[in-house]
Amino acid sequence: MTLPVSSPVFQEGGKIPVKYTCDGEDISPPLAWGEPPQGTTSFALIVDDPDAPFGVWTHWVLFDIPADTFELPEAVPTQEHLPNGALQAKNGFGRIGYGGPCPPGPGHHYRFTVYALDKPLGLTSSVSKQQVLSAMEGHILEKGQLTGIYR
Repeated sequence: MTLPVSSPVFQEGGKIPVKYTCDGEDISPPLAWGEPPQGTTSFALIVDDPDAPFGVWTHWVLFDIPADTFELPEAVPTQEHLPNGALQAKNGFGRIGYGGPCPPGPGHHYRFTVYALDKPLGLTSSVSKQQVLSAMEGHILEKGQLTGIYR
């Protein structure tokens, strides 16, 4: 099964509004996802750009999101520890939290992937996207993706 992921500000395959990019306010867009499978104890979110010239670029890594959370508001604070207990890692820009689309050249695709996990990862916020992906191995119950475009 696939976890449905959506945003009220852009549709699957649609344009990400300028407000959520480096050309605008560079704040995270609001996101929502559906009811996870039984046994879900946490969520993780990874936003990346597979069209980046030097490989996949990481825009956001958020993990240990509580299992009773089914949405993120606009403009999630760019701090390591969020009030709900979730943690944010550094993005490809070397900053904590969300870093919006800022593509060189033609339009790029931005994948907002939400993972339903059977355990909290228990990592520190200083980890990389790859360390989060490694810690999730064998613990992903379901995942879903919303892809937006920005040029």
